[in-house]
Amino acid sequence: MSPPTRKMLQLIKKTFDCATRKVVCATTLSVLVVSLSGIAAAQTQTPAQTPPDSQSSSQTTAAPGTVAVTKATAAALTAYTGPKYNNRWEIYAGLNFMNGQAGQVQPGRRYNMGGGEVMGTYWLGSAKVKRYGLVGDFRFGAGTTPVLSPFYNRVLIMQSIPSGGVQVRGPKNRYVAIDFHGLAGETYGHFNYAVNHYPGGSPVSACAADQKVGQVGNLGLYCNHFAPYGAVGGSIDFNESGKLAIRVQPDLTMEHFGTETRFFVAVSMGAVYRFGPK
Repeated sequence: MSPPTRKMLQLIKKTFDCATRKVVCATTLSVLVVSLSGIAAAQTQTPAQTPPDSQSSSQTTAAPGTVAVTKATAAALTAYTGPKYNNRWEIYAGLNFMNGQAGQVQPGRRYNMGGGEVMGTYWLGSAKVKRYGLVGDFRFGAGTTPVLSPFYNRVLIMQSIPSGGVQVRGPKNRYVAIDFHGLAGETYGHFNYAVNHYPGGSPVSACAADQKVGQVGNLGLYCNHFAPYGAVGGSIDFNESGKLAIRVQPDLTMEHFGTETRFFVAVSMGAVYRFGPK
């Protein structure tokens, strides 16, 4: 084979090898492009997953076989902490304001007293919410009353009032409760305290029946004694918890120290504690 022919064959071989390599590269590149296009299309068709909101998940997502609980339902299922009014006992203590009249011959000369009150109630019956109760009450008040005397301007008067009666439970809810009561008892009036503590002995007596030798007249007060007493009224309880409440208690009171029954007013304010649910 002549040298020109050999060179021609070598050139043809090199050209064929180069063309073959280019075809293989092109084919490989085409396969890669097709593969990447398929992956991108698959990702485009699959929606992105976002983490659920914690609040909405807590309201709408439930475990298998259960029902989702909303905030409103959870609040309704919260344990009730207000009063149930199923207590057996109730104790009330507070500060008391009363007024009265200290003598039969002192019309229009009423006096004011400040003091305290303690009331205990035993609720009757076996009902879950008890409506009727027995009441024991004690009140004490002290104040000064004006008198017509050159020796005294005002004198101290005290009353001690034990009584008992019934109490009826009225409208109520978790925030407030209204009760009604009626009481009857007796009041002891102490009218001669100022006379007994006058320095050197009082020149006058408290009442006509107590006037002693050497005394010139009396102050026109009642003599110390017991007298019938009654009260009708109610109470408003502002609940602080299931057992404790703040109470305001107004009353219309009656007493018979003199020759007729007189009507007065009283009001007290304090705390009431409920206990003994059985």
